[in-house]
Amino acid sequence: MKKILLACIVMMLMSANGFAQKYALIDMDYILKKIPQYEMANEQLDQISKRWQSEVEALAAEAEAMYKQYQADMVFLTADQKTAKENAIVAKEKEVQDLRLKYFGPEGELYQKRNSLVSHIQDDIYNAVKEIAERNNYSMVIDRSSAESIIFASPKIDISKEVLSKLGY
Repeated sequence: MKKILLACIVMMLMSANGFAQKYALIDMDYILKKIPQYEMANEQLDQISKRWQSEVEALAAEAEAMYKQYQADMVFLTADQKTAKENAIVAKEKEVQDLRLKYFGPEGELYQKRNSLVSHIQDDIYNAVKEIAERNNYSMVIDRSSAESIIFASPKIDISKEVLSKLGY
């Protein structure tokens, strides 16, 4: 009976060892900050974003000025004139919303520009991580910069520098 129990315990320990999984961490923020093309792309996106934001703000200021002028002139306007001014103000506000959506919306020009400038860098990082993971038999690679639930992780399992060297940085 003792031999059977001992054999079962040994088998369980051996099988647990066989199912052990290896994990690694990367710090995507650290990696991206070390890639000059990413920094240049971010600067370019910031400049474009500021230019577009000032364009939207200028149009919004026009709509605000139209509204203030309307309020000042309201007592002197006929009903038809009030309606025409109100329609013009609403049209200008819609123009502001449309422009904001065009530039900064979920599928807006800023999103598309970011994809065109940054997606190839992210693809390169993904391919480097995948190759390192396959070579070292990692079951999972976790991004520590976006995994808020990680309280502590050993620096021994961080492969960020290995990813950077794989990319040539």
